[in-house]
Amino acid sequence: MTTIMPAPVTPAAAVTRRPSEGSVHSWDLSTGVDGPGTRFVTFLSGCPLTCLYCHNPDTWRMRSGTRTSADDVIAEARKYTRFISAAGGGATVSGGEPLLQPVFTGELLHRMKHELGLHTALDTSGFLGARATDALLRDTDLVLLDIKAWEQETYRKVTGRPLRPTLDFARRLADLGQEVHVRFVLVPGLTDDPADIEGVASFAAGLGNVSRVDILPFHRLGEAKWQALAMPFTLHDTPSPTAHQLDEARAVFRVHGLNAI
Repeated sequence: MTTIMPAPVTPAAAVTRRPSEGSVHSWDLSTGVDGPGTRFVTFLSGCPLTCLYCHNPDTWRMRSGTRTSADDVIAEARKYTRFISAAGGGATVSGGEPLLQPVFTGELLHRMKHELGLHTALDTSGFLGARATDALLRDTDLVLLDIKAWEQETYRKVTGRPLRPTLDFARRLADLGQEVHVRFVLVPGLTDDPADIEGVASFAAGLGNVSRVDILPFHRLGEAKWQALAMPFTLHDTPSPTAHQLDEARAVFRVHGLNAI
């Protein structure tokens, strides 16, 4: 007699009682920028922020993505699991903003971790951190948290949103003992004010769970996408930071005892 095994009770299945689907922009293999090692990165569509330097503005609208099942994403990731594991990598759910689709994101993280045995990472601005359930975070080995500025006015200018939800989420992650990599984009004339850098550094150091800080240089590589979408790219004349400016910013974080890359 054939025994029919019940479907796994994943976080999404428990909530929806049906196969989980989400709006997916794309997926890709990435090395070095989306978590440790070589990673299978799923980029979800939809984001509540409108960052001035966003290099993927085509991910802002959820309707711009393709309706995709979690099964399809897992099947694609499964093709690379042996290679990814050998390369010391894992799987990252990114965007857009993955917490705009928390059930789907939770499903992917759960299955990547428990079904495929991969190290998992969540790439988020933290603005929708309240939507991340404890179950979702238990299935997340690493949170890549973007803190885009410290000064309230600067943060709102950069993102169009308030900073507080991100800081609240960061504190929650610290209380949970969740490993965090903070990412800070250095934009000359916008986020390079010494007080801004000092504020982010001091806050990150005080959390106690930040194992790495990535100081990322602003670039204009996404400008063509803005043009294709007929959106004005207001940072058109902004230069990338110099190597010296990047080193100075890293030095501020290192003074606070942080591993700044």
